[in-house]
Amino acid sequence: MAGRINDDDVKAVRAAVPIDAVVSEYLQLRNAGGGNLKGLCPFHDEKSPSFQVSPSKGLYYCFGCQEGGDTVDFIMKIDHLSFAETIERLASQSGITLRYEEGGYTPGRQQGERTRLVEAHKVAAQFYVEQLDSPEAEIGRTFLAQRGFDQAAAQHFGVGYSPAGWDHLVRFLRGRGFTDKELIVSGLAQEGRRGPIDRFRGRLMWPIRDIAGEVVGFGARKLREDDNGPKYLNTPETPLYRKSQVLYGIDLAKKDIAKSSRAVVVEGYTDVMACHLAGVTTAIATCGTSFGGDHIKILRRLLMDNSGAEVVFTFDGDAAGQKAALRAFEDDQRFAAETSIAITPDGMDPCELRLARGDEAVADLVESRTPLFAFALKSIVSRYNLDTEEGRIAAVDEAVPVVAAIKNPGLRDRYAIRLIGMVGIATQAEEQSIIRRVRGLARSRQNGGPGGPEHGGRGGPGGARYGGRGDQRGGGPGGPVGPNGGPNGGPNGGPGAAGVPPVPRGPALNLRSPAHRVERELLKLALQHPHLVSPAFDAYGIDEFTAPPYAAVRRAIEDAGGATAADDDYLARVREAAPDDTVRAMVTELAVEPPHTRRDPDEVYAGVQLVAVRLAAVNHRVTEVRGALQRLGQHADPDHLAAVQNELWVLQQYGQSLRDRGAEAL
Repeated sequence: MAGRINDDDVKAVRAAVPIDAVVSEYLQLRNAGGGNLKGLCPFHDEKSPSFQVSPSKGLYYCFGCQEGGDTVDFIMKIDHLSFAETIERLASQSGITLRYEEGGYTPGRQQGERTRLVEAHKVAAQFYVEQLDSPEAEIGRTFLAQRGFDQAAAQHFGVGYSPAGWDHLVRFLRGRGFTDKELIVSGLAQEGRRGPIDRFRGRLMWPIRDIAGEVVGFGARKLREDDNGPKYLNTPETPLYRKSQVLYGIDLAKKDIAKSSRAVVVEGYTDVMACHLAGVTTAIATCGTSFGGDHIKILRRLLMDNSGAEVVFTFDGDAAGQKAALRAFEDDQRFAAETSIAITPDGMDPCELRLARGDEAVADLVESRTPLFAFALKSIVSRYNLDTEEGRIAAVDEAVPVVAAIKNPGLRDRYAIRLIGMVGIATQAEEQSIIRRVRGLARSRQNGGPGGPEHGGRGGPGGARYGGRGDQRGGGPGGPVGPNGGPNGGPNGGPGAAGVPPVPRGPALNLRSPAHRVERELLKLALQHPHLVSPAFDAYGIDEFTAPPYAAVRRAIEDAGGATAADDDYLARVREAAPDDTVRAMVTELAVEPPHTRRDPDEVYAGVQLVAVRLAAVNHRVTEVRGALQRLGQHADPDHLAAVQNELWVLQQYGQSLRDRGAEAL
């Protein structure tokens, strides 16, 4: 049975790895103000960034889908790892040696499955690289040299060679402590007549890394005529490797993609190498599958969906390449980025182009790109005989939906006019008819007609399920969408926008309520800037927070020792003190959401929030006491009546003092 990782080691791992460094391996982060960073959420599709990271707190939170937590939570969620696997990975990255309790640590036995598979791929990649220098690999080195790649290029991309024997890698990995089961599950080996044999034999090997740089699979190129396998053989689907979710070269290209807001999609491993060596360091490629929805999600997180971003697809100029380009068009509307096509000359791929005409030709290829819509219209119109009425009508019928799909209204009208010119429409009435058709179809899609969100089109920010970011409904960051997902709901959590059922996440919040807004603000300060509200905050009763979720957070702060005892582990203690995941998520949300002040919060701002919450509680109690007086009537016990009247007087005086003196009266 696997031992438990020592608590002090877990604490050391959490502290050693900054959350912004980890998250930025998966998506582009930009300044969100208040010391926070923001980006497109990796856990749900959204149009505008609602995912925020607080480096100072070590937390992240998405105001669209309510996912949140610390560095460990992020890795567990995004890479589908167990807690132990996550700690082991982060420990390895930060050079921390973990101690295991309950019997010590046995390498290879107590690590999680995914960690073991990643380590096996890492060792295999090193093995293949070493084999590229062997006499047998001369054919592989020749292959690379013939395509313009020297030893330095091979090392940069980790290219290796798999020996032609049956079990060279299997025997090597066994010697490193890996089991036969692990070799089979990883896809590095397959079952033979007498046990596992190498899956890749006598081939040139490209390691395929995920966006975090971990080797998760391999692409293997046939070198010999007597190899009866396919030209390219990839790792099969495994717990690590999903071909629809990986992009070759993304680990090398991600920083430049984010920096330049451009990604270049090519078709093969050698094309990626050629582009990078030619200075096009944003090139990536799919791995044995067409470019699809999961690939788009990876790029969108790096491009941040800003209007200046661009995705350039490169294809051969032959019929197959043009067909592939038009398939890419189908995915264009899933990008906010503009999409372009670069057709290579004379049927050459980027690798061949670099070899024939040099690095500059590859760079020029990307710069000579054509907007995808222009390419699509030209391809459509060219298929019809425009000398006939029937041909022109058929061309318009096929092209109008393409033009209507353009996101930018001004650009859409320009392309409608271009279509008219390409087809050769003669009369003004026909021109106006085409423009009206384009605009009408565009409106239909936007309103949920064919091609709209309900018919496979793009959804709104955050998707209909969550209703987008809360601040779009007037409630500030996090907005009036409470933990249950219902906007401005009552105790029962009424239906969300447009009749969408709320996501059951706990008691509803009405953030248009002044009381709830100020309670939220005070809790944010207590979590983010506890020194500004201490020691006064710790004297506040839980009943002074009228929203049940906020009362639960107040209790968690109290159970964690209070704001006055805040130290480096303060937020971790509060999150651990939360009674369930709903309250824990609320703590994370409040710890990340910036305070509603244009300047950094100070003691004056904190005092205003403290006074507002206390004054609301006083006013509420005044109302209760007045009701009690009315119920007592004139025949009440004099002593009891005097006590209630005195309480009312004290409350009124205290309330007036709070209004006059502010925080000094607390």
